[in-house]
Amino acid sequence: MSDKVCVVGSVAFDSIETPEGRADDVLGGASTYFSVAASFFAPVNMVGIVGSDFPEQEKDFLASRGINLDGLVEAEGETFRWHGRYHENMNVRDTLDLKLNVFEHFAPELPQSYRDSEFVFLANIQPSLQARVLEQLVGPKFVGADTMDHWIEESRDELLALLANVDLLSINDSEAALLSGTGNMVGAAKRVLEMGPDHLVVKRGEYGALQFSSDDVFAVPAFPLETVIDPTGAGDTFAGGLFGSLAEAGEINKKSLRRAVVYGSVVASFTVERFGMERFKSLTRDDIERRYGAFMALTDFHGD
Repeated sequence: MSDKVCVVGSVAFDSIETPEGRADDVLGGASTYFSVAASFFAPVNMVGIVGSDFPEQEKDFLASRGINLDGLVEAEGETFRWHGRYHENMNVRDTLDLKLNVFEHFAPELPQSYRDSEFVFLANIQPSLQARVLEQLVGPKFVGADTMDHWIEESRDELLALLANVDLLSINDSEAALLSGTGNMVGAAKRVLEMGPDHLVVKRGEYGALQFSSDDVFAVPAFPLETVIDPTGAGDTFAGGLFGSLAEAGEINKKSLRRAVVYGSVVASFTVERFGMERFKSLTRDDIERRYGAFMALTDFHGD
């Protein structure tokens, strides 16, 4: 039996424009992407807030993945909405509209049944709210967190206090540079690890990911795809696959971490093949395992 994973973060409706097309009001949000990705590996306890406009069929989809929705609060008003447009270089996007709606007053409270979750991920929300979640947990085995440039610049003291209590930080390369004060990722990792986390994962979009620990560095490429439809949520599904794999293993060591980083990369590669959560509606664990095998062959430098 896999350990339980708990995630706290946003649930949203996204309107997305990319060079490959457009999709309006599709299910998104960090907590959503993470939960669905992790659910292929382990039981997931999801924490978030939605408005009274949130459709039952979206709840049914999440529940169909075995995700526990006891922590998904419904408030009067509208669900968080984001509208973004990606450039030809899909690493670059513009936010055209953002309405926090009920998410503006999100104050996460964990149901009692969530508080003994072994693996916990604090998705990108205000550091003080992430810390509030930590206070409600009972002896978690492994805690991860995400953040963004806004919190690094505007809430640095709160973020640094949080990092002292986090086992793994997952951020992109520009955030790592901003947090550490250096654009050299090896130097950045050293400085970030000194802030408290035992592990740092640097997401590099189409260039893959780097995982740093005090005694280990691991690099993986992104899985090569001919067409990328929508990169929204890829970082969150990467984290979900990573934490789901760790929870399935039930232990943290060099081998389980490296395997989890690869599974995170594999799951993220499926995300970008369709708009929003669409690809996950037909995805199976067998699909993930086949691509995991292909990923292993891709990185086999012995040529066996």
